[in-house]
Amino acid sequence: MRYSREHKQETHDRIVKKASVRLREKGAHGIGVADLMKEAGLTHGGFYAHFDSREALVIESFAYAMDRSMEHWRKITGEASPEKRLALIAEAYLSTLHRDNPGHGCSIPALGAEIARESPKTRKAFAGKLDEMIEMMTDYIPNVPRKAARKQAIATLATMAGTMLLARIAGSSELSDEVLKAGKDSALEGAKREPKAAAAKKTKLS
Repeated sequence: MRYSREHKQETHDRIVKKASVRLREKGAHGIGVADLMKEAGLTHGGFYAHFDSREALVIESFAYAMDRSMEHWRKITGEASPEKRLALIAEAYLSTLHRDNPGHGCSIPALGAEIARESPKTRKAFAGKLDEMIEMMTDYIPNVPRKAARKQAIATLATMAGTMLLARIAGSSELSDEVLKAGKDSALEGAKREPKAAAAKKTKLS
């Protein structure tokens, strides 16, 4: 039986969506192709009709997850003033809801350590999405030279992702809550901090 191109694309997208959740929950090597296909309601044999390799599915799946994260950020900051957007992202990111739902959260703390050991092709794809995320956060830092804003965005994202990783290691515990609180305080402080270059420029103009 032949399926339309639209049906095949819908099936492809369903596999990617399901796989993106399971990979974040179980890790890049914590679940096999057969189980991923079963999650999507398909047989193992149909896998290669949609993907050249398991690596291709992994790349698409984490790209999908990263895109959803950025989409979520746009949604929660849409009505906010520019100077409040980065803080809103940090608040939502460093929450118990995000900690306890890795399958629907950011790919960096969920898969970052594993991706760092993957092939150059996979790392390059992940790095490309990481750069998109950094650029988006940079856009949310107003009235600061682009280079300084990007540096601040990288530091904030690193704080957020590292905090989430440590919080998940500690599980749902007092230590985990303590880690989240400390990381959130640090990330919010960084989000509100005015780089020295911008402050100096303001002083000269005043």
